[in-house]
Amino acid sequence: MDNLNKDQRSKCMSQIKSKWTLQEKKIHNLLKGRKIKHEMHPKIKGSPDIIITKMNKAVFLHGCFWHKCPECYTEPKSNKSYWLPKIERNVRRDQHNKSMLKKDGWKVVSFWEHEVKSDADKALKKLVER
Repeated sequence: MDNLNKDQRSKCMSQIKSKWTLQEKKIHNLLKGRKIKHEMHPKIKGSPDIIITKMNKAVFLHGCFWHKCPECYTEPKSNKSYWLPKIERNVRRDQHNKSMLKKDGWKVVSFWEHEVKSDADKALKKLVER
């Protein structure tokens, strides 16, 4: 059972953004600080969060809950009939988008929310090395 009423839950959910999340801001600032030219939220097939054209890389920054992180995803306790299909659609869409970008010649790199939260510098190093 949800411990918030309908209005509280609605307000809480409206605060969740799809662009310029904390992890996107962290990676953007690190790339910018290292003078690595990149584009945030490019309008290309596959909709990656970031592209680095010189490296031919498309970057996805996934929220652990929304995209079913294999390390820390926990199944929702309420409204499962809504959340479980939604999260599965997200996972299928992610796979489809990655394969589309790979077909177009992009190297695809994905990061989980917990990776960026725990050590954004390490995540950036992983991105540049790949």
